[in-house]
Amino acid sequence: MERRSALKNMGMAFGYAVATPTLLGLLQSCKDKPAYAEWTPSFLNQEQGYALAQTLDVILPKTDTPSATEMNVHVFIDSYMNEVLPEEQQDFVKLKMGNFFDKVLADSGKSSLMDVEATDIEPVLQTYLKKRTDEEETAHSEAISSYMDAIEQGGEATLNEDIASFSFANDLRNLATWAYKSSEYVGEEVLAYLPIPGEYIGCGDLNTLTGGKAWSL
Repeated sequence: MERRSALKNMGMAFGYAVATPTLLGLLQSCKDKPAYAEWTPSFLNQEQGYALAQTLDVILPKTDTPSATEMNVHVFIDSYMNEVLPEEQQDFVKLKMGNFFDKVLADSGKSSLMDVEATDIEPVLQTYLKKRTDEEETAHSEAISSYMDAIEQGGEATLNEDIASFSFANDLRNLATWAYKSSEYVGEEVLAYLPIPGEYIGCGDLNTLTGGKAWSL
């Protein structure tokens, strides 16, 4: 697939979120890392890393299953942005992230991301994770595509702040969910796990076969 097509198909954000050996290696390397309060990101600065980790725990909070940061999703995403994304996508993610967290700071009245809490982040997430109409999604995609086209051709472009924040929130949720479900603990202990597939039952009832759990991939 051409690189431009890959960027567009993946939303021109975190790209490449498929089960490649590179990504699986990153997931493995993110095991047993410290909690985000003591964590030093490799790609983001300290404030961005702290805010990202808090945002991930709003998206995937601790319930009867671990939170996103307990599964080191924040470490994986930081490493992923640092080691996998090409430079123009790194810059694009930072742009969108900056818009999103500027909104969090503005709405909360706080001046530092180190001071924000889940209650500051949650309403902004709710705003940008709301379902959009087909027309709005098309307009957003076209705006992002035009922006990336201009940047890749060496030009300058601007992107509406709401569109940037909307793209960041949705792409972060998608990548976080993928990383969380791909972690070893969730894959083996939370989802239905069968390391050696056996009999194929095409029309079996999910509650009967797995106790209502989705399959671990």
